[in-house]
Amino acid sequence: MAAVVGSVGGSVPGASTQRRIGLGSVEPALLAILKQLEPLATIVTMTICAVCFRVPLTLSMCAVALLTFVIAGRVFGRTHRHEELSGKTPASVLLQIILEWCSVVSVLLLAGFAFKITAQFSRSMMLTWFAVTPLAVYGVHIARLRAQWLISNSDLAPSYLIIGANSVGFELLRRLPSKGFMGFFDFRSADRLPDSIDPNHLVGHCKDVAAFARTHGVTSIYIALPLSNVPRIGEMVRELRDTTASVYFVPDVFAFDLVQGRLVEINGMPAISVCDTPFHGMDAVMKRVTDLVLASFALLLLAPLMVLIGLAVKATSRGPVLFRQRRYGLNGEEILVYKYRSMRVMEDGATVTQATKSDSRVTALGRILRSTSLDELPQLINVLEGKMSVVGPRPHAVAHNEQYRKLISGYMIRHKVRPGITGWAQVNGLRGETETVEKMRERVRFDLEYLSHWSPWMDIKIICKTLWVIARDKNAY
Repeated sequence: MAAVVGSVGGSVPGASTQRRIGLGSVEPALLAILKQLEPLATIVTMTICAVCFRVPLTLSMCAVALLTFVIAGRVFGRTHRHEELSGKTPASVLLQIILEWCSVVSVLLLAGFAFKITAQFSRSMMLTWFAVTPLAVYGVHIARLRAQWLISNSDLAPSYLIIGANSVGFELLRRLPSKGFMGFFDFRSADRLPDSIDPNHLVGHCKDVAAFARTHGVTSIYIALPLSNVPRIGEMVRELRDTTASVYFVPDVFAFDLVQGRLVEINGMPAISVCDTPFHGMDAVMKRVTDLVLASFALLLLAPLMVLIGLAVKATSRGPVLFRQRRYGLNGEEILVYKYRSMRVMEDGATVTQATKSDSRVTALGRILRSTSLDELPQLINVLEGKMSVVGPRPHAVAHNEQYRKLISGYMIRHKVRPGITGWAQVNGLRGETETVEKMRERVRFDLEYLSHWSPWMDIKIICKTLWVIARDKNAY
């Protein structure tokens, strides 16, 4: 985020001047261009396929090309996608690109069937286009990585200083190219710095940084000092205005346990999200639409099985077919969650005892339903109601929430999203009874990890792993 502050006047006479700060990027122009080439590659491959199959350029083709570019730009250009792909093997990267492209193709096919225009296109041409585009996008991805490496390790790498020989400064140095690093400046002398710093990296005292920047033509200066140094930081920034260096302030946000930590803009004022939901804007729309589609499809597919289970529950034990239990939903609001009744009792009071192995309260049929998670199928109705999601932290009984929120730090943060039928904790061995506080703490840790790293592909991964866990796991009873 560039440390540039502009002023805009109010539209109302006499209104006070507002200072605004925009959120931007500091990446080189070449990398910015290469990032836009992935959506463009989808159009280029479409054009090449049309030429090879001698398909004429029609208005419908142009409309498909425009729609593809818009959707692909949203999918391939989303925030943090580069971090998602970073460190993955080539095969994993290609697989994710294929899944991303499949999502684009699904929208195109849905639009084609909705407007009844699929017959206007050559099937051979379209199938070839669908098949070769992931390879083209992967090629652009490799080119971007290569360009980034060349820029970071060549004479094109910008020179920079880091003011603050501390944990933030070290972390910043780890993430920046080593080629252009010219050293640390600090208010402390070398003998007062941590042992982990190389004495040769400490260039000088902060009072000399402006003169050093002028003499050596430093391109960028990163201020990584604690907020307690604001008065001295302000004085130093005023001195740095006499240089041509770009100046950036890097606050120590890693001092907090971040959940969906990111920079946001509030009417021209930057803010750092310390604890937030991942579902804002189009991400929220995507999550809700996915839930509606999956839940509707699952209900249509499983309706006969659900009727048979209901009849079996009614025939094998006394009581209602469905058990409705109060649980906490989005933002900690109470919701009624539906399950097939699997016990002879229906506990929903101030004290709820978790089911244990060989629990006498569980019916014979209920034991089968619980071990296979078939008792959770009615929660698909909760998903359609908007009270739950297909994937998210599992909802606990209200009594358990009130118990554990006092024992586990951050417990209620898991309610920043809708609870799920399955979740990240459940596919990591924490399905079923949590007989100790430590087990519940571990479950909460996975739930917060899900909130911090959510992506559509993580949801797909959890759904696939859930089917595998149900077939093999013995922890639910």
